[in-house]
Amino acid sequence: MPFRLPSRFRPAKIHSMTTLTPSVNRISAELLERLGNVPLDRIRFDPPPGMATIADLDHPRNQRCELVDGTLVEKTVGWKESRVGLWIGTLLNNYIIPRNLGATSGEQGFMELEEGLVRGPDFAFISWDRLPEDLPAFPAMVPDFVVEVLSLSNTKAEMLRKREEYFRTGVHLVWEVDPRLRTVTVFSSVAEFTVTVEGDTLRGEPVLPGFEVEVSQIFAEMDRGRNS
Repeated sequence: MPFRLPSRFRPAKIHSMTTLTPSVNRISAELLERLGNVPLDRIRFDPPPGMATIADLDHPRNQRCELVDGTLVEKTVGWKESRVGLWIGTLLNNYIIPRNLGATSGEQGFMELEEGLVRGPDFAFISWDRLPEDLPAFPAMVPDFVVEVLSLSNTKAEMLRKREEYFRTGVHLVWEVDPRLRTVTVFSSVAEFTVTVEGDTLRGEPVLPGFEVEVSQIFAEMDRGRNS
């Protein structure tokens, strides 16, 4: 059964001689399930779901979108999530850069993991041997290590699909950071994971051997204020 786009997301005005086809403001239940049942307001309907290409990501209105199964899906990052992600990047870069281990990217670092699949982790580490010489807007490459900072609109099914994609394409380590529960779930494969909490220590193996940080430090930036 198709889902109709809520009225507030449909075009307010249809110009003369223009007829919207059902696919413009509908999405099949099967496709929505494949996308991880993300909220409908995160799905772009121009172009219609299932018909988007990587070229559509170049449009200014789609700059925060990932490309999944021919569908543009907005990657929502709030101020809190962005702050946490930036701080995690700082902690990791303080280890990576002095040792010249590779390159890193932040929440706008979209990359084509495989043909037609574009993701933008909140942080990614790419070793030098994986970094292509040609770096277009959406480079075809797979990072060694990614960090995803969870937002309220992220569904469990969506994050499971992302993990499956990451490990299938060659990522070795995934951290899922939950700023609300203040946990970091460390995945070494789709099925193998450890939930760490404040008081635990995070380590960078197998990608960044020797890197260590207390979980409490991951969330320290959230606690910093004017009078700290």
